[in-house]
Amino acid sequence: MSADPIHYKSIIEISELFRRGELLPSKVTEVMLGRIAKLDQEFHGYALVLAERAMAQAKRCDAELAKGVWRGPLHGVPIGLKDLCYTSFAPTAGGTTIHARFVPSFNATIVDRLEHAGAVTLGKLKMTEGAYTSHHPDDQAPLNPWGVDYWVGSSSSGSGVATSAGLCFGSIGSDTGGSIRFPSATCGLTGIKPTWGRVSRHGVFPLADSLDHVGPMCRSAADAAAMLGVIAGADVNDPTALQAPVPNYLAGIGDGVRGLRIGVDRSYAQDGIDSQVVAALLEAERTLADLGADIREVKFPAYEKLVSMWIPMCSIETAEAHLETYPSRKSEYGPDLAQLIEQGRSISGVEIAQIHHERLKFCGSLAALFGDIDLLLIPTMPVPIPTLTKMGEYGADPNVLLSILRFTAVFDFSGSPTITLPNGMAADGLPLSMQLVGPHLSEDMLARAGYAFQSVTDWHTRRALGE
Repeated sequence: MSADPIHYKSIIEISELFRRGELLPSKVTEVMLGRIAKLDQEFHGYALVLAERAMAQAKRCDAELAKGVWRGPLHGVPIGLKDLCYTSFAPTAGGTTIHARFVPSFNATIVDRLEHAGAVTLGKLKMTEGAYTSHHPDDQAPLNPWGVDYWVGSSSSGSGVATSAGLCFGSIGSDTGGSIRFPSATCGLTGIKPTWGRVSRHGVFPLADSLDHVGPMCRSAADAAAMLGVIAGADVNDPTALQAPVPNYLAGIGDGVRGLRIGVDRSYAQDGIDSQVVAALLEAERTLADLGADIREVKFPAYEKLVSMWIPMCSIETAEAHLETYPSRKSEYGPDLAQLIEQGRSISGVEIAQIHHERLKFCGSLAALFGDIDLLLIPTMPVPIPTLTKMGEYGADPNVLLSILRFTAVFDFSGSPTITLPNGMAADGLPLSMQLVGPHLSEDMLARAGYAFQSVTDWHTRRALGE
């Protein structure tokens, strides 16, 4: 058992303490709510804290566990929900002002699954407006606990902040261009972006339906696997949810990586990339090789054109998602989301066809690559965590923004699963990050590889806040 204080223990650890009767969910929930009250006024991870409801849930978990009822590894564990997950018991604003008072009549499928598994919902976590790149001007953006002057990623910003600062044990994020992976990278977390359709999007406010993925953000690969095992699976309310059975992601998580073929394209992963990012990636490659992985040189498919098409593709689908409120309530939108929607409303059918064809070609080439390897090793971002000032400069330069998307957006187009892992520390003392990418429905292999890497490294145990 780790020496971490309660709020930094893993889901797996805290769950076992609950199961053995050595700790009560109500006591832990009380600790977490106290910590939120103390720290979240500084970091702003939560849009809404549901203290009374969370305590009632936790006490029910106490009673169930006392009777020998154990619902699984999330039973009694306090978590946070990104505020695009519909909740019938609280407003779902989606980072907007338009929907600030919107209380859905039903829960998102993933919310029902988490609560049925015994998870305690501490509250709704802040996010960028409509899950695009920036927060609404009237909203206080979350601040990175590793350094308040540094970028916290978008759009699952509150999920990254709350999980990193020990204000929940795990959280739900969503990823359309990198928004599970960027906040995981900037906050020193482990995040799984599942295969598109592996997790139901029923009751999840969309940014761009064909690009949106929903997944867990946690402090370890095992914790992310535990959460994914609860939320994944077919859903009668979401016809795009995959029908494939959900394996027990924890069952074989300790089987190691011996014999796994891990591909590396040195041009894609290293050319034009910051030297600190490259050094950490090379060290991770050596670690995986020492664990028995078979490192293979590969050629990644042409990706530049597809990356340049991400903003147009996102804009088209975002415009469709906001038809009920845009342009009729245009004045209530922040400038960045409004600009994206305007762009989407102006794109021609020919341009849409070009994006569709480029996407199909890339997906076919990537599938062929995964015929020769099991996983692909790449950075999460081309640079260490930028400052907020630097990100403002990036936002004004479309070419730099596309560089940031180099390792993320293509896998939203392809729907490929990835796991994001901390793999070093930069000179400024902030975490560095990498990704392992797999073929569709390889989340079990990704969790196993992440767990193996974290079994011999301690990057995932570094904490932004020492207390």
